[in-house]
Amino acid sequence: MTDALKTADIQMIKRLIPHRYPFLLIDKVVDIDGYQSARGIKNVTMNEPHFQGHFPDKPIMPGVTIVEAMAQTAAVMVGTALDMADKNLLVYFMAIDKCKFRRMVVPGDVLEMKVSTTRGKPGGKVWKFSGMAEVEGEMACEVEFTAMMDLDGAGA
Repeated sequence: MTDALKTADIQMIKRLIPHRYPFLLIDKVVDIDGYQSARGIKNVTMNEPHFQGHFPDKPIMPGVTIVEAMAQTAAVMVGTALDMADKNLLVYFMAIDKCKFRRMVVPGDVLEMKVSTTRGKPGGKVWKFSGMAEVEGEMACEVEFTAMMDLDGAGA
């Protein structure tokens, strides 16, 4: 990792993780502190496909997509720290624990996701993270999750 890379814009995110529309759920990652912590930003807009059915008369961002956005933030954080741009990094959920939803996330919100590594090290495949998502300082979701980092994209 270059010491200067503390932020990943959308172009860098696309070089680090394979997700694309409609499942690329973060717009940028900032405050990257190696593989220890980072903050993801998601600008929630009405034109996202899940709002067509969840729910048409009261659009609410599905909780599972909030958790996925935190996982993508963690993958970008680790991918940045391990200099994985353009190297086929794949990340798979292994567990989602202690997940709680506290606030609805709706179009117009800016979702800020703070993730931190609780277990994992360079070269390791299994990593554990804690995450919290907020809108305007109000907690929307908190979660712990475990993921497998497939550093060569070849599978387990």
